[in-house]
Amino acid sequence: MTAHTEIDRGERFAFGENWQRFLAELDDDRIRAAEESLRAMLGVDTLDGKRLLDLGSGSGLFSLAARRLGAEVVSVDYDLESVACGEELRRRYQPDDERWQTMSGSALDPEFLGTLGQFDVVYSWGVLHHTGDLWSALSNVVDLVAPGGQLFISIYNDQGLSSRGWTQVKKTYVRSGAVGKRAIAGSVSGYFRGREAVATALSTVRHRRLPERPTRARGMSRKHDLVDWVGGYPFEVAKPEQIFDFYRDRGFELTRLKTCGGGLGCNEFVFRRRA
Repeated sequence: MTAHTEIDRGERFAFGENWQRFLAELDDDRIRAAEESLRAMLGVDTLDGKRLLDLGSGSGLFSLAARRLGAEVVSVDYDLESVACGEELRRRYQPDDERWQTMSGSALDPEFLGTLGQFDVVYSWGVLHHTGDLWSALSNVVDLVAPGGQLFISIYNDQGLSSRGWTQVKKTYVRSGAVGKRAIAGSVSGYFRGREAVATALSTVRHRRLPERPTRARGMSRKHDLVDWVGGYPFEVAKPEQIFDFYRDRGFELTRLKTCGGGLGCNEFVFRRRA
């Protein structure tokens, strides 16, 4: 089964279509923000001499950022429109670059993954929880990381009943027609605006500055991230300690952790595979 088949059957969100629209807003400031987020989380100034796998490359922005930081990059996505995003960015910014490959493939296909070799950095931000089999996907990336290499992933936080409720919203969205999708997206946007207004009012009363939104810090687009959030199905979640235990038991050490504060969003992990 292909991504297109799953999308047509109402079983998967059209991630690639959303990211293709995002490319119209991509500019140098967003690219620089993406580069800085990679540097900060990986704890490096450069990726020169490194081989990086962007597994679930989406818009292709972070493949581009990694390439500009000096890495040899392999971009992989299950959605052909997302693969096309990577190819478009390569055409725009790195034409005829032999050190940046784009290809179609699944994180749930061990045979395919086995053809890629090992990498100094495996980057998979906000991807593996959308495969439909989170724990198999988490397991499949283990052998992609070279001894001493880094694994940088982000996984949606498990909020219990709230997460189950969002699962139903997403499932309803992908099974709806165009009018239904617009209505759901509008309702969720209003919900988030209301939450933000309350948070802003409380921060003013308490004389506290709100933290920078992860979307802005990573160079992404709030508008397109909202659509990705509302429609992002399949959808699975995990507690931070589950991810930590899973990779510790497989020979990895946690070197950096950024949580979403127990709330809505992704927890970010950087692991290093023991040599």
